[in-house]
Amino acid sequence: MLVGVETLDDAGVVKVRDDLALVQTIDIFPPVVDDPYWFGRIAAANSLSDIWAMGGTPVAAVNFVGYPLGKLGGEPLRQILQGSFDAIEEAGCAMAGGHSIQDEEVKFGLGVVGTIHPDRIVRNAGARAGDRLVLTKPLGIGCLTTALKAGAVEPAHIDAAQRVMARLNRNACEAMLRAGVHAATDVTGFGLVGHAYEMAASSGVSFRFRAADLPVLEEARPYVQDRYSCGGSKRNVAFAQGRVEIAPSVSDFHRVLAHDVQTSGGLLMAVPAERCKGLLEDLRKGGDPYAREVGDVLPQGPSVVVT
Repeated sequence: MLVGVETLDDAGVVKVRDDLALVQTIDIFPPVVDDPYWFGRIAAANSLSDIWAMGGTPVAAVNFVGYPLGKLGGEPLRQILQGSFDAIEEAGCAMAGGHSIQDEEVKFGLGVVGTIHPDRIVRNAGARAGDRLVLTKPLGIGCLTTALKAGAVEPAHIDAAQRVMARLNRNACEAMLRAGVHAATDVTGFGLVGHAYEMAASSGVSFRFRAADLPVLEEARPYVQDRYSCGGSKRNVAFAQGRVEIAPSVSDFHRVLAHDVQTSGGLLMAVPAERCKGLLEDLRKGGDPYAREVGDVLPQGPSVVVT
């Protein structure tokens, strides 16, 4: 076992031989959007992201679904599976089957296995003082999907969010490997500062974010302003107490954004300062227009600071 649960990395890594290791992950959650096809596609992208966050290559995936067949019938399930299959196909990964159970509520996700060279693993531990912090996708998804559950979202806004969530992190992975990043993680349920805390604490350094530079999905902005925070975001705020320092000058908008739960979010990378500009150019060239530098890494101190 090369990577286990000790540093809360995105996936486990097991050595097979000197030049080959397996990366393994699983992720399952209830629907975050109403459209079953997009839900399947987003769930697949979210699961694949854990492999890419480690610098691995997805090889095979299996679906897992909990589904009330008698209540919903078979068509929504077919669309969920089609969305998952399309994402897996886009990733160049094999769909190796899956498993289903009868459940009162819909739940869906994938187990994914990837490959990686044992000497080229990108972990969440490894950030160094002087590194720059780069985030590849915008924030605000959690507020928007919470507003969707309340019936308060315009169709064009949810369409934009679905496309961001369904975007694969493959390009981000390839760009970070070319740049030689020191550490990375994907930003999902613990929000930006929650995942940053795990990364900074595991690396023995401090992360400093500039609130004004945090990317926000424009279509999500009204719902962040109206503080449509889900239960997960509120738990993130509670977790951050004593772990994350947010300056009094930081606006309520950016406070919400920093804790906002993400689904299939972007990669957060710690990259050497001299390579940051090239990494950002590479990311945008490959189709990640929201990628930007959001902060820097300081010597050990408070694990996460937002100014």
